[in-house]
Amino acid sequence: MFKKSRRQFIAASAKTAAVTAVAGLGATGAKAAANNNPKVFVHHVYFWLKNPDNQEDKAKLLAGLKTLSTVKTIRQCHVGVPSSTNRDVIDRSYSVSWLLFFKDKADQDSYQVDPIHLNFVKECSQLWTKVIVYDSEDI
Repeated sequence: MFKKSRRQFIAASAKTAAVTAVAGLGATGAKAAANNNPKVFVHHVYFWLKNPDNQEDKAKLLAGLKTLSTVKTIRQCHVGVPSSTNRDVIDRSYSVSWLLFFKDKADQDSYQVDPIHLNFVKECSQLWTKVIVYDSEDI
């Protein structure tokens, strides 16, 4: 789960979306597909390291995220670093991103108080200067 490259993650996500779409578009059409697809809660966290060039600090954060990936309510996770893409709308100022998928908000709420998550914050929070979180729910 944790060891997927960004390219593998995107390819797997695209395949899953395509299979879900094709399976859901039977005789009842797109409306039925929308009603049958489970909703997802997305939790995306961006970390700015205090010492962004320090590889030891980055390694500690990545090790902490690997441990954090064992929380039972996480459906899927991805860890990444800024891409080399360069357009005006792209923010590459962060050090590490942490993308999580949950079944619903309740599972994400459970993750927030999970002892593994609380320990991660305790052990790793001294590594970063800033964290921004974007949560979204299916509509």
